Amino acid sequence: MALTDEQKELKKELAKYKRKVMEIAGVMHDIVEDSIWLDYQKLSGLSKDIEVAMEVVNEFKAKHEFLK
Repeated sequence: MALTDEQKELKKELAKYKRKVMEIAGVMHDIVEDSIWLDYQKLSGLSKDIEVAMEVVNEFKAKHEFLK
């Protein structure tokens, strides 16, 4: 089944939301790998940022059933 233009745009929008989650996770990963002893206090805030970003992803997917 081919996607409509609207569905393609929604897929692109979802990809942006997912990329945001991965960017935050990447920052967290870098801290764990490289600077945990100096920057550990940032992990809690980053974890909360991931939680919020994941809520956006999950709400978007729930709203657009075909993206599941």
